[in-house]
Amino acid sequence: MRDSIYSIDRKEQVPLGGLPQTIHIWGTRRANPVLLFLHGGPGVPNRHSIARRHLDLTDDFTVVAWDQRGTGGSYFGCDPASLTLEQLISDCVELIDYLCRTLGKKKVYLLGGSWGTELGTFVCARAPEKVAGYIGYGQVVNGVENEARSYAYTLRKAEEAGDVKGLETLRRVGPPEGGQYKPVFEGLMAQRRLLSKYGGHTVKKEGYFKGTVLPILGSPELSFQEKLGTAKGYRLCLAQMWPTIVNYDFCREARTFSMPYYIFQGRKDENTPASLIQEYYDAITAPDKDLIWFEHSAHGPLGEEPEKFKKHLREKFLAIERGEPT
Repeated sequence: MRDSIYSIDRKEQVPLGGLPQTIHIWGTRRANPVLLFLHGGPGVPNRHSIARRHLDLTDDFTVVAWDQRGTGGSYFGCDPASLTLEQLISDCVELIDYLCRTLGKKKVYLLGGSWGTELGTFVCARAPEKVAGYIGYGQVVNGVENEARSYAYTLRKAEEAGDVKGLETLRRVGPPEGGQYKPVFEGLMAQRRLLSKYGGHTVKKEGYFKGTVLPILGSPELSFQEKLGTAKGYRLCLAQMWPTIVNYDFCREARTFSMPYYIFQGRKDENTPASLIQEYYDAITAPDKDLIWFEHSAHGPLGEEPEKFKKHLREKFLAIERGEPT
């Protein structure tokens, strides 16, 4: 870790939509463009992962991690009723305004993962003048079809493996109706655990506890209170927001953009199924667009193929900064 050489290393709470929300800003030069990470879930912050694995990006960007409303450092004091899609979009736009104002920029770059791609895509559509460029990985396209395909994949894999216990779980949960499991949180988690078991989340078939929980528990970036806020916030955000955020189809609702729009997709992703991506990409109109496949990744190519991911990220976003065609 090279904390001592950072000219910017600032963890703070910023009031967004009336709720103090935690961000961490790292950078080596104030002249660098701002890269805002939008984490997934909703309710699964990635500040700990950025601090541990991705601060090499500060050579070229001022990196910003944000615990979204209702989780991590932004959990305590959050009214569950405020956990709506519209509020999260508003929070994000307000945060961008704050970053531009305090860091002396006109626009920021967005890097969204999973649910963060939905949030980022809506922000690109609603506030295009604030976004210089967008990259989404684990890109969401159509919530209802997403869950139907993800469930079908898990069921097929369990059948092929003769996984009696897994099949019992899936049949008890049942196929999602309108993108929703019953009950919403417990059913979704049961399906996602089996999805991880069969390689649809990471190619390493890493379990939820090892892949998600342990890195959070062991992170020095997060205080005890923030870890508690993550544990409580994950369930809260998913239960409150899932019925709304699953009802979208970007092929119809968001396919025209005024900034460069890029998708970095794991070929083996069955969480946000890779089979949905090509049709959406083909429908997109943007000043520049690209679809880059990561053949050895599933839902998280930033973590599974980090060198390739960050190489392409730098190429795309720094070319925009230089005003060059990509």
